[in-house]
Amino acid sequence: MPISASKRDDLAAQLREIVPGERTVLTSAEDLVAYGYDATWFDSRALLVVRPQSTQQVSAIHRLAHRERVAITPRAMGSGLSGGAMPSLEAIVLSVSRMNSIVEIDAVNRCAVVQPGVITADLQHAVEARGLFYPPDPSSLRQCAVGGNIAENAGGARCLKYGVTADYVCALEVVLPDGTVIRTGGKTVKNVTGYDLRALFTGSEGTLGTVTEATLRLLPKPKYTRSALAAFASIESAAACVPSIMDSGIVPTAVELLDALTIGCVNDIAPGAFPSACDAVLLFAVDGNYEQAVDGDLDAIEAAARAHGAVRFERARSAQESDSLWQARRSVSPALARRRPNKLGEDVCVPVSAIPALVERVRDIARRHDLLIPVFGHAGDGNLHPNILCDRSDPNEIARVREAAREIFEAALALGGTLSGEHGIGVLKKQFMERDLGADALALMRRIKDAVDPHGIMNPGKVFPDPGGEDVFRLE
Repeated sequence: MPISASKRDDLAAQLREIVPGERTVLTSAEDLVAYGYDATWFDSRALLVVRPQSTQQVSAIHRLAHRERVAITPRAMGSGLSGGAMPSLEAIVLSVSRMNSIVEIDAVNRCAVVQPGVITADLQHAVEARGLFYPPDPSSLRQCAVGGNIAENAGGARCLKYGVTADYVCALEVVLPDGTVIRTGGKTVKNVTGYDLRALFTGSEGTLGTVTEATLRLLPKPKYTRSALAAFASIESAAACVPSIMDSGIVPTAVELLDALTIGCVNDIAPGAFPSACDAVLLFAVDGNYEQAVDGDLDAIEAAARAHGAVRFERARSAQESDSLWQARRSVSPALARRRPNKLGEDVCVPVSAIPALVERVRDIARRHDLLIPVFGHAGDGNLHPNILCDRSDPNEIARVREAAREIFEAALALGGTLSGEHGIGVLKKQFMERDLGADALALMRRIKDAVDPHGIMNPGKVFPDPGGEDVFRLE
């Protein structure tokens, strides 16, 4: 039953008692629009927005929503790429953006205690000033927050060597749907007591509770880092080079692939960022504590690249050149957005050995459906981002986008891959979940969801397929 205007006003008044102050509860049409979208092209409108500053306030908000059977959509900075932070109709958006304190950097135990609204890049800068290192590096690291990274189990280029967000979650404080506050994990190096609830909540996309504090593992900062670029006359040669490098015993920090269309889009906004007279480039990063070993790894990578037909291999000569190279890589998404009115960013992941086959299939899909589908991503760990460039106002084109998206998923699954390497499922790919996980595993996930959230108030409409829903993206 729709929530009436009087009921909405009553909820807003109760929330203002829980979170007093200016602009802590937002109800204007402008604010509801601003909190109604993420980095996908979808949008919605919240019932209202609340911006707490403490775990106690989050707990009280949950108790109210649980009692009134009103949905909650937890939200950090809204930079996600699967629709996870987009509120369902008549949901309270619980924004953790004001919970943005780095509570502690513990150098002895190599961990940081942070609130969920801390910007990822700010955390990295703070710990690096102490000689420590927080590896996860999503491309949106200057905009995204730790809470969203945990919800989506975010990754980034350095995942190849260092792993995704889940590999750094030592402990979580979580508010359950009914307002109960639990803590799981701690600062210990090892912890095998009971079920691994840290893993359960990490990547749960806000469907089980709201994270209000995280203890994150840190590493010693590597003393030496090196970056390089290899240009190839064909993307097939570049793709074939990646498994060869991974089979050599070298573990690069990152291996990134960009095809010619991606390169052209980046060069449109940053002329000369990448070589233009090539079909693809690979970007490499290596790091370590021994300069000779790091340089030796880069020598071996260059030899492998040239053996696979690299027509150009350039090493960054300074930290500034290296930073420029990776800043150009992080500019891919906004660069693609300038080529066509809309883009559907994808996130499939396959075994590294299947990278060449996936690249070939995506190019074939683009040709057959007459679509621009630039291919880029974290080739070293098999996580590619085919982006379908399009115009949502053209129904014929959108019909082709639907079919192309379906075929990209099917290609990834047929090659032993999965629907998402780091962006999550959200609303984008939920109708394909059973194909990936199987009916029994998906049913187990539903039972866990029902046990933790029996009234279904936590981020409804995400992750789980709609009963009888179409086996396609939501594109409208």
